Amino acid sequence: MTPDLMDAGAERVARHIAFEQTLHTESGGRAAGYGRHMTPGEVDVTHGRILYLDDVSVSFDGFKAINKLSLDIAPGELRCIIGPNGAGKTTMMDIITGKTRPDEGTVFFGSTIDLLRHKEAEIAQLGIGRKFQKPTVFEQLTVFENLELALKTDKGVKSSMLFKLDSEQCDRLAEVLHTIHLESSVLRMAGNLSHGQKQWLEIGMLLMQDPKLLLLDEPVAGMTDEETARTAELFLSLKGKHSLMVVEHDMSFIRTISEIVTVLCDGSVLAQGTLDEVQADERVIEVYLGR
Repeated sequence: MTPDLMDAGAERVARHIAFEQTLHTESGGRAAGYGRHMTPGEVDVTHGRILYLDDVSVSFDGFKAINKLSLDIAPGELRCIIGPNGAGKTTMMDIITGKTRPDEGTVFFGSTIDLLRHKEAEIAQLGIGRKFQKPTVFEQLTVFENLELALKTDKGVKSSMLFKLDSEQCDRLAEVLHTIHLESSVLRMAGNLSHGQKQWLEIGMLLMQDPKLLLLDEPVAGMTDEETARTAELFLSLKGKHSLMVVEHDMSFIRTISEIVTVLCDGSVLAQGTLDEVQADERVIEVYLGR
């Protein structure tokens, strides 16, 4: 056999193997990481996106809350989502986190993890953390105890009774305390914190889980101007280390943290771009910003 024939034969075999592999990917056809071996549970972002929503729709009693919604987010990106009440922002987060199942469409975490195949608890374990509008912390426990409880550990009764922080976990807890500006409040009861501090503590509890993607729903609602400014600093410090999706109505806060802003209306993307670009869009002015 000539070298040319050998090369041609090898190329055919390689193409056949690659085709066979695409049939068995969790993505239902997309090859994971261009042939790179993936660690189980690892999020494949080699295609440059950590979250994909494609033609997603869901209806409630005949009302289409999400209508052919498509968007994607890059690894380490801080994406801001704005839009009028009823635009579908919270429902979109419900779909991403498994609380609501869409009627149609696809939702992928990275290139290979089909989120529609997983339940809420499994999605959280995969590395998607969500913060709701109202802070949910254990008010009868200290800041330290709240963060300690949030660690990824065996939550069985026996394991919990015998649990003791190791040096790596202590370092992680100290790092998160510094990040959320609560080092001086580590021994305070969570119930005695200000509203803004409770919000930071809940974000810290999510960070203890080391999420790859954070979904944050109106995080600065009810905060003082000083707390809002510190929250902006916090989010900017997280950008790059984590991917963030921030739903918010406070335009000055959005201006401080945003690069790309997505505007939702009637369950789909109305406009997308910089804040200046979407604020100048006549459609956005009409349905959301006003004149």
